[in-house]
Amino acid sequence: MAERRKSAAARGKEPAAPAKTGDSGHFPADEPPERLLGYYADMVLIRKFELSADQMYKRAKIGGYCHLNLGEEATVVGLMDALQPSDYLFTNYRDHGYALMRGMTPGAVMAELFGKSTGVSKGRGGSMHMFDTATRMMGGYGIVGGQLPPATGAALALTYRSRPGPDAEVVMCQMGDGTTNIGAFHESLNLAAVWNLPIVYVIVNNRLGMGTTVEAAAGEPELYKRGCSYRIPGERVDGTDVVAVREGAGRALDRARLERKPALLEVMSYRLRGHSVVDPARYRSAADVETAQAADPLPLLRRRLLAAGLMDEARAQDIESEADKKVAAAVAFADSSPDPTPDQLFDYAYASPVANAAHALPGDPAVVIP
Repeated sequence: MAERRKSAAARGKEPAAPAKTGDSGHFPADEPPERLLGYYADMVLIRKFELSADQMYKRAKIGGYCHLNLGEEATVVGLMDALQPSDYLFTNYRDHGYALMRGMTPGAVMAELFGKSTGVSKGRGGSMHMFDTATRMMGGYGIVGGQLPPATGAALALTYRSRPGPDAEVVMCQMGDGTTNIGAFHESLNLAAVWNLPIVYVIVNNRLGMGTTVEAAAGEPELYKRGCSYRIPGERVDGTDVVAVREGAGRALDRARLERKPALLEVMSYRLRGHSVVDPARYRSAADVETAQAADPLPLLRRRLLAAGLMDEARAQDIESEADKKVAAAVAFADSSPDPTPDQLFDYAYASPVANAAHALPGDPAVVIP
């Protein structure tokens, strides 16, 4: 676990250094090579997708807010591989990669970014609100910490319909580091501890809450320790190492699944760009940017696979080319998909029919006289 590297007087000047990253060719002896190559393919797909989303936003194909997973690919892939299909996932607004790895198609995710009716939320959610009951991804929440109370409630509901065991359903609730400073974080952890809920709270610590460092905003910047006051065990893992993330998530999920008790996982994972697509990140020093680039999980894994002899340059290029094709097809699908029509404005406003629900469009007469 990472040591605290700054004195109180030095806090806030620079983000904390990342957890130590591995750049050797060594993997666990029992790790199947094809699984590692699959991780690389998944991480490349997320990277290519997010770079394309950045371009499409700047071409005004995507509106509203847009937050990317660039630099967090190993974190996303490791977390999602640790989940079972029956588990529930709640995330914050940086959710594109999670949607892809949870099983939504690149075309449907890109169409959602474009606001098209073929999107995963029928074009109504956009970048921050990926939602799909089939893959049990319950959002995509735009409000900081908005996902914590409903995720905790979902975990409570699971205690009524399943018992602890290897096949028990659990909840994973992902959040950013800044979320740990809001009231809902502490309220949710307290209830999870009191009620023994099967939930894993995952803090993706990219060291910056928008433009404020964790050290400047948190009295306890080692965020995995924040569950201690609720007797919830915490662990910090290296977010540049997909296997380390998967294993850390697996340990936390086992506690929730087998013991029906909550757990806290902190994943140290630099983001490579600003808070959102429109953020130039001028608050970051050249040294910090250089450190973030050195911790980029994609070239790290690429070098490790090559050094271990599990992948050659030709295979790497094939994987990267295939991801390019998938993303290009996703953009083409989104671009050719229909926009929602005005008469669909009130569709999906309620899960079931509601008396006197609004249905009139602007300009419609208030009273229709036969």
